[in-house]
Amino acid sequence: MKKTLMLALALTVSTAAAQSAFTYPAAWTADQNTANKRGGEFRDYTISDFKTFNPFTSAEATSIPGTMAEGAGLFTQDPRNDAFIPKMAAAMPTVSNNGKRFVVKIRQGMKFSDGQAITADDWITTWKIHTDDKVGSNSYDSFFLNDKPIVIKKLDTYTLQFDLPQTSASAYSIMAYTPWPDHVFGKAYKAGGADAVKKLWTLATKPSDIVSPGMWVLSGYRAGERATFSANKNFGAWNKDSKGNALPYLDSYSYRIVADQNAALAAYLGGQLDNYAPRNADDLAQIKKAIDGGSLKAFLKANVSPMANSQWITFNWNKASDPAKQKLFRDVRFRRAMSHIANRQAMIQLALGGLGSENYYSVYPIFKNQVEAGVAAGAPQYKYNLSEASKLLAQLGYTKKNSAGYLVDKSGKVLEFTLSTNAGNTVREQLGRIFADEAKKVGVKVNFTPIDFNTLVGQLTSKGEDRPFDAILLGLANGANTWPFGSNVVPCGTNLHSYNNPSNGKCLTSQEQLMTKLYYQGDAELNDAKRLAIGGQLLKTEGELQPVIYLVGGNYHVTFNERVSGEYPANLMDAYYESRSNALTFIK
Repeated sequence: MKKTLMLALALTVSTAAAQSAFTYPAAWTADQNTANKRGGEFRDYTISDFKTFNPFTSAEATSIPGTMAEGAGLFTQDPRNDAFIPKMAAAMPTVSNNGKRFVVKIRQGMKFSDGQAITADDWITTWKIHTDDKVGSNSYDSFFLNDKPIVIKKLDTYTLQFDLPQTSASAYSIMAYTPWPDHVFGKAYKAGGADAVKKLWTLATKPSDIVSPGMWVLSGYRAGERATFSANKNFGAWNKDSKGNALPYLDSYSYRIVADQNAALAAYLGGQLDNYAPRNADDLAQIKKAIDGGSLKAFLKANVSPMANSQWITFNWNKASDPAKQKLFRDVRFRRAMSHIANRQAMIQLALGGLGSENYYSVYPIFKNQVEAGVAAGAPQYKYNLSEASKLLAQLGYTKKNSAGYLVDKSGKVLEFTLSTNAGNTVREQLGRIFADEAKKVGVKVNFTPIDFNTLVGQLTSKGEDRPFDAILLGLANGANTWPFGSNVVPCGTNLHSYNNPSNGKCLTSQEQLMTKLYYQGDAELNDAKRLAIGGQLLKTEGELQPVIYLVGGNYHVTFNERVSGEYPANLMDAYYESRSNALTFIK
């Protein structure tokens, strides 16, 4: 696999003088002809409406705060070699205390969109708010290692000190979080705590009152229709191309909020969007037909890499109001049976058009080395086998069927549960229908119900002994290639430990405890080979427990309207780094 981070290089102390601006390498764009190419709008899309403008309460993969923050962060990775390089940091940090203390000089001269200077106070306030459990931040778990807090201190106006409780392969990813304005959130937090923070930047807030640290500033929002962003002019003062020109080249960025992926494809084929994420062979065929027929001028490259995300089904172990279902969902034989029911080849053929791979583990397909290490360690795969599923269900007492063909227990109660996914995601809707159809073949009644995405996320991240769902089909994205396990997914008590999330955050099984231990053990290991081996053992434990049923992964395909340029060279495109830096994108 191409992407193997060299930690020895990443931890080297730099003595280089602070730079006045971050310079985007010329090698990051395939088109150097940017003369007189300033201005214009990049037209993107999303199938889920936005829930908030607030960075501390946002949980969506595509979000208003996440878009504004683009380009912000102390460090970023170079797609040419995976090395971490300084971004909002003036240079690589001084590292001491056996790799646990990092002293970072902040690049001076940076400003928020409202003209206020970006200083150490902004990182300190952001850290304090994210780690206040009353706020409920989706990033809360990112600031702890093995239940011990990461401590951040302000040494002076432009110097931060990070003290980690243990060494971490993810150190630079941890430190790369976005700083939000202390003069906005710090003021509210001091006056009213978590409640005051949560009241800020709701969907009712005027876009002109939103302050951005990154590339974009919110300029308009119409619920269910469109969100627009303008270039943050202060961003260009400290972000330059290789010729010294301010970035971004674009004037604006927008999202069209569409009903589903089919609507997005139609808009793309009609020339109304500048990019699209092809789901399957049918999407690719339609795009190629439009290109060949002359109705669409677009770049298209299929099967660039495996995807950097996962699709899965999780069952709720915290269902006190229905003890029978809770007992069922907690039984490993039931979960293994559900994996045997998942017809992954049918999912690949029908939902992905044959372009994808079977998934059995939480590590994304693009991180091939870690997946292979899991297989080498003996991580099991409960493949499609309805006969084996029936045997496991029989062990649970489901040996008879009613007149409708559904399995029943001794009292005649049908073996059934509700499975939800986010409405509008046509691939997940297909995956859910295929799973439900296969389940029916063995006598399991699956009530498959697509619902609103924000409602679904609320159910998934809920805590307590009686959480409001049976089973959810969703996906995860993002994460780093250094240690490709989720800090808020694997350890018990974290907000995306989806199957078991009680109020006390405790593990329910010994396997969960071992997975938590291996997660932190692997993250603390800076030797690549040793870290892969620990990850292999983690995948073996995960595979045996089957807490989540992993389904399929698609391939990453790149297409964009030829009116835009500035994309990465073809050899740098993949699902991890994607196809472009928006800072270097321009309209032809």
